[in-house]
Amino acid sequence: MSQRVLVRYGIIPEVSRFPQTLDSSPERGASVIVHTRRGVELGTVLEFVKADANREGTADDADHRPTEQLLRVATADDHVQADELRAAAQAEFAAWQQRLRDWNLELELIDVEWMLDKQKLVLYVLGGRGPDTTKLALQAATLGFPIEVQPVNAEGLVQIESGCGCGHGGTCGRG
Repeated sequence: MSQRVLVRYGIIPEVSRFPQTLDSSPERGASVIVHTRRGVELGTVLEFVKADANREGTADDADHRPTEQLLRVATADDHVQADELRAAAQAEFAAWQQRLRDWNLELELIDVEWMLDKQKLVLYVLGGRGPDTTKLALQAATLGFPIEVQPVNAEGLVQIESGCGCGHGGTCGRG
């Protein structure tokens, strides 16, 4: 049985299981760097769990995807970079609100977040996945913006079906 680490990450938090592949196990509450479906992110260790050998390959095990990895324990430099990216994302918030208005999209932007590797900006919008979230992803892609649109509702994140965030299975030219 392999050990898995539950890690919380993201501005609007997600929790995933990651295989524990580090030389030494980080403690509960430790900051770690993880590679998620969205990119490289700063996370917090919540708990260690053992994978049940009888459940390997089941839906329970499916919450670990090959691209999701526990990379390392975070350093002070990682925290500085995360703070800088958070400030940069907040500085871009008003510009993205204006783009939503200019593109006549009926979406309410509630937050923005750069991935730690700065390969993607996640735009959190209120509501479910619909035509306007698709239009936003496509419009941004045509202008070369590396974004993912993440709808949020009262229960939290609305599940994303594709890697690009547009709902078209990655066919927006970025996936």
